[in-house]
Amino acid sequence: MIKLLKDISNIVKELRKENKKIVFTNGCFDILHSGHCKYLNQAKELGDVLIVGLNTDASVRRIKAEMNRPINDELNRAIVLDSLRAVDYVVLFDENTPYNLIAEIIPDILVKGSDYNIKDIIGGDIVINNGGKVITIDLLAGQSTTNIIEKIKKIINENK
Repeated sequence: MIKLLKDISNIVKELRKENKKIVFTNGCFDILHSGHCKYLNQAKELGDVLIVGLNTDASVRRIKAEMNRPINDELNRAIVLDSLRAVDYVVLFDENTPYNLIAEIIPDILVKGSDYNIKDIIGGDIVINNGGKVITIDLLAGQSTTNIIEKIKKIINENK
């Protein structure tokens, strides 16, 4: 379900009462591909509930300005993520990082791709200081939104 921050705070309180293990990850998820699906499925296996923090269009434009992103707007990206079996909740955040969202949720497990060093993962300090774990998941080789965009550009240029 797509939720606002104020709603997810209340949901997390209820989940904690039910002793549910909360997993959190975040990203732009601009053009969803098999690498994203594998990653989100593995993240979900780490706990009972998977919450995905999704960058708003404005935050994507700030952090990926040189790439003219996002390709898909935040509502479409949220709807696609929400349709995945592994994803329980999607919450948009407008900051460049999900630090404040992580501080609000305080997940039991924070997950990022293996292209991140655990000590550099934003919000890892919050999770660890509250008894949680920070885990990286291996990425599916060759699968990235950037690679997909480059392939599309190449096809377009070849057909000019």
